[in-house]
Amino acid sequence: QVQLVESGGGLVQAGGSLRLSCVASESTYSFLGWYRQAPGAQRELVAGFSRDGSTRYADSVKGRFSISRSNAKNTVYLQMNSLKPEDTALYYCKLNLGPLKPNYWGPGTHVTVSS
Repeated sequence: QVQLVESGGGLVQAGGSLRLSCVASESTYSFLGWYRQAPGAQRELVAGFSRDGSTRYADSVKGRFSISRSNAKNTVYLQMNSLKPEDTALYYCKLNLGPLKPNYWGPGTHVTVSS
């Protein structure tokens, strides 16, 4: 069955960095990346890969976050630099296997950025 294992969340001061990892049980996909949900807000895309390898970033993280992957390890990474308090959220790894297929979500990993 599909599994997503997340790691790397934690507490960091503003201006610091964290690196999130998501290990997927599938090697091919239509989307693999990260969403986040802050308190009182809806879940939003942070960054991710589509099937052709193209990337997509939220405007709020462009220039600060970078997504990468290891195909050999079925792992996607989110390098988060210059973190701001408004980046505080639960970060979820998301996988989709193709059109009209359901989304798969990791359990979420906390990212807290203090001022």
